[in-house]
Amino acid sequence: MTAASSPGTSSARRSRSGSPDLIASNAGTALPYAARSALHLKGLVPSGVEDFGAQAARALEQLNAKSTNLEKYIFLSWLRTTNINLFYRIVLGHLKEVAPIIYTPTVGQACQEYSHIYPFLAPPNAVDGLYIPLTEVDSIGEIIQNYKESIEAGSEPEITVITDGSRILGLGDLGMNGMGIPVGKLQLYVAAAGLNPDRCLPIVLDFGTDTQKYLDDPLYLGLRQKRPADDEFYAAADRVVEALHEAFPSMFIQFEDFSTDHAFGLLDRWRNKAMCFNDDIQGTGCVILGGFISAVEQAGIPARDQRILFVGAGSAGVGVAKQLVDYLVIEHGIPEDEARAMFWFVDSRGMITANRGDRLAEHKVYFARHDNGDTQCATLEDTVEYVRPTALIGMSTIYKAFSEPILARMDEMNPTARPIIFPLSNPETKAECTFEEAMRCTGNRVLFASGTAFPDYTVPETGEVKVPGQGNNMYVFPAIGLGSVLCKPERITDTMVFAVAKALAGSLSEQERARGELYPRIERIREVSAGLAAAFITQAVREGLARDAKWIDAVGQDAAAGAQPDGKFTPALAAEVTKFMWAPAETYEQLRASLPHYHHHPVVDRTPDEL
Repeated sequence: MTAASSPGTSSARRSRSGSPDLIASNAGTALPYAARSALHLKGLVPSGVEDFGAQAARALEQLNAKSTNLEKYIFLSWLRTTNINLFYRIVLGHLKEVAPIIYTPTVGQACQEYSHIYPFLAPPNAVDGLYIPLTEVDSIGEIIQNYKESIEAGSEPEITVITDGSRILGLGDLGMNGMGIPVGKLQLYVAAAGLNPDRCLPIVLDFGTDTQKYLDDPLYLGLRQKRPADDEFYAAADRVVEALHEAFPSMFIQFEDFSTDHAFGLLDRWRNKAMCFNDDIQGTGCVILGGFISAVEQAGIPARDQRILFVGAGSAGVGVAKQLVDYLVIEHGIPEDEARAMFWFVDSRGMITANRGDRLAEHKVYFARHDNGDTQCATLEDTVEYVRPTALIGMSTIYKAFSEPILARMDEMNPTARPIIFPLSNPETKAECTFEEAMRCTGNRVLFASGTAFPDYTVPETGEVKVPGQGNNMYVFPAIGLGSVLCKPERITDTMVFAVAKALAGSLSEQERARGELYPRIERIREVSAGLAAAFITQAVREGLARDAKWIDAVGQDAAAGAQPDGKFTPALAAEVTKFMWAPAETYEQLRASLPHYHHHPVVDRTPDEL
């Protein structure tokens, strides 16, 4: 059974359980007496039989008793690898509180310490992904076969997240320790969009590290050598991706947290040959575009009059800016050259210009200014004065780069329009400014979205509580993954991603719009993901790239029922997507029904009344 063909309510991967019996390990203390007898567990576990709600209450009690977020991360990791149904009941029931623990910002610290905490994240026999050393790439076939032998029949992966750990969040080259990112990202795929956790495969390409701290760490578990040159890197990475694509031809591949050049390089090499996606380039651009569309609607200045200054010119920043250019061209009819001229970039050497005197990295050339004459700006402050931006977008990983004087100048320069301030670097220790700072320095007028979560802000004069927008990729990449797993496009195009961004901007409720928010509340993430996945599928079908007949027919029926030519879809299509979203079992009966391949003890397949 697959995530796309069945919305099953339980995970049953043998390798994720400390017990050889799947139903026992998943049910835990909810296992009925007769089933315990059939499984030869009588006297080996406490006599109490409880429901899943009691299990969740106990788990939350233990979680809340942990004194640090890293301890909470370790506890939740152990829970996920021993009782995955209970883990996702906790995640889905408390997503706003748990998401910052299983992903940013806590995952950053977990990655930095991954080699030190790894043995305590799962039982010794748990297989929770692939660690592929550069020295073993020639054995990739054997590695994949070993993985196949570790999983249940019918649980072949539908989605993988791959990193080489070379640029983890804003923390740099963490080597093998970067495995925490694919693991965490896939948890969000499951939580936000209902991908089947049994069919998610995290992978780290352990190609060494240039960070001496890890090479010198006696407890570091990765390959102890420097990273390879580009030729060797691409040859090895291509060999791995080729083998994965051959073994699992319908698997959705997400590249994650590669160094800037390699991120663009891998995407360019594979985007037309496999169903692949780079969240740093395409996902970040998609979610920021969705928030930017919402911000422009509220800013008080037309889209074509925006002057957009990016701070940070890595793969993510350039990827975001290019998607904003596409939006201005497609939605507002602005010629590409004019749209591109609405953007300025600042990197570590100042404003990026064609005549700055240094050799620009290839990905920076597109946005290099040619109209600056003899003007060169060495600092962000000078660039702000020169550009007089209406929007300031930070992807620099420089803490407090948006100083209070800069924020105040943004307010002064936009007296009749609301300034757009997006400090997108994460974790919080890399954020360009906080929500509170942006509010105070702009007279509470700012249109704000961040890359990390910030607390609500109470306006001192009125007591009004303002909720910060978070440009969290979790709004878009799970929907793109779900849409891909369902309709199986030949490739993922920029226009499919663009359709998701438009759908995100359109997903705000009337109440959220009235409050001036830029993104939907995170508590609605599954509802939002279903709509965004429907938009993705609709666009894939309209481009003639979808390969699953069911969804080709569904989009055709949707069009007949009233979907619009611009890609909008009816609620019926989103409802159909929802039917294929995995959810954890809520009762023992659901759990038992979701393990149809379990036949070791026929008595377990009978209802409690029959028992």
